[in-house]
Order: sequence, then structure tokens, then C-alpha cells
Amino acid sequence: MKKVALTLSVLALGLAACETQTEEAVENDMENTEAAVEDMADNAMEATENAMDAMAAEADETAAEVEGAVEGETEAEAQAD
Repeated sequence: MKKVALTLSVLALGLAACETQTEEAVENDMENTEAAVEDMADNAMEATENAMDAMAAEADETAAEVEGAVEGETEAEAQAD
């Protein structure tokens, strides 16, 4: 009977140790996932800002071309200014 009790105690301790390790692994996975999501959000924001800057530069260039055409300037005249 003592052997059975000892065996059950050892098994219970082993299971408790596994459960603690599992909880720690889940917590680590959650932290890693949160960090990865934050990095992806930062990268997406940076890419969006870069795209907006490029579109603004293209819009400025197009506006200058249209303004030059409206004023009747040739491209050579516009570059000379």
C-alpha cells in the first residue's frame, strides 16, 4: 500500500511540474505572439507612410506639370526656371 501511495505521489508531482512548464510555455508563446504582432503593425505603418510620401511626391510633380501646361510653358522652359 505504501508503494502505491508513493507511486501516486511521484506521479502527482510529475504532473504538477508538467502543468507548470506548460503554463510557462503558453505565457512565453503569448508574449512572442504579441511582440510579432506589434512588429508587423509597425512595419505596416512604416510601409503605409512611405507609400503616402511617394504618392505625395508624385502628386506634386504632376501638379507642377499641369501648372506648366496651363501657363503654356514648355518642359525646357520649366527646367530653365
